[in-house]
Amino acid sequence: MKDATGTDTSRTCSDPASAIQRELESFLSRRRAFLSEIDGRCSTIADRLESFVLGGGKRMRPRFGIAAYCACAPTGDSTESADIDTAVKALAVLELIQACALIHDDIIDASATRRGLPTVHVALSAEHAEADWSGNSDAYGRSQAILLGDIALAWADEMFSEALLDCPTMSIELFRRAHAVWADMKTEVLGGQMLDVHAEATDASDLDTPARVNRFKTAAYTIERPVHLGAVLAGAPPETIAALRTFGVSMGIAYQLVDDMLGVFGDPEVTGKPSGDDIREGKRTLLINYALNEASPADAAELSRVLGADLGAEQLARSRDILTASGAVNHVQEEIERLTSEGLSALDHAALDAPGEETLRGLAGRAVDRAF
Repeated sequence: MKDATGTDTSRTCSDPASAIQRELESFLSRRRAFLSEIDGRCSTIADRLESFVLGGGKRMRPRFGIAAYCACAPTGDSTESADIDTAVKALAVLELIQACALIHDDIIDASATRRGLPTVHVALSAEHAEADWSGNSDAYGRSQAILLGDIALAWADEMFSEALLDCPTMSIELFRRAHAVWADMKTEVLGGQMLDVHAEATDASDLDTPARVNRFKTAAYTIERPVHLGAVLAGAPPETIAALRTFGVSMGIAYQLVDDMLGVFGDPEVTGKPSGDDIREGKRTLLINYALNEASPADAAELSRVLGADLGAEQLARSRDILTASGAVNHVQEEIERLTSEGLSALDHAALDAPGEETLRGLAGRAVDRAF
């Protein structure tokens, strides 16, 4: 359908954030109603997942996917692509994947806050303690949060399949292409998380390991696969998909490197998490590992000793000094700049619709333009 200017309005989304919110609200309401048939107490616990998904976040992942869909739409044929409603619903599902990843990640890292509020497992633990229920409150909180993360992942699969199956123009071939992207993305993020946990446990100090973690735990499901999925749903040709994936990998890794900087130097009022949490959690990020490799032996040994420790303000300040003196901060900043340039340059070869390309560039800028 075209408007008076000739724009194909079946392939545009004027307010993606609102559209994403509507799809999530509708789906979560229906699934919680079904959960309440099992038992109202299950539905009450799931309220926390609904609040977590609907109450915060920048909707960055689905917005990247929708922008890619709209940017690729002129190249698509209606018989080989999905309509905008399908694309929005299928891409809104990324917020459920994000919820699963964050809830489980906070348990793994023993994080106390997220977005300036208690993490899901901490909030559930407090609920147990306040009600004076039987058993260990911390164990209860962790157990229920694990289950909420699992439900988020299960519901993500349901919502994604529902979106594709309800599409009037969905062919078997398009379904297979979209589902293959979806399946690979889930394995990538879980595999990246497994590698991250292993790296911390084994004190891995090489530079390849954090690069792999960044590539698969974060970049894949944050930008690369969302734009890949949006392009597939739009019926984009292989060369356009390849260019968008290059953009997504580079920008996704750059985004994670900014997060790594924020994890040490960030303002808690902005990040919603205590400053220095990455050091306290013993994270083996590129920032940390570069310093361990390039700092003086004495500084490297000092930094290694505080990784995973409950360091105070003076130790945090000293750790920051080591990271700066070693060249790690400059190295990561240079990597962010290089990856951003590489990612944006890839869009020059993607043959995209001009307004859609502009939206992608704007989203990329906001992903990395965060003060630390």
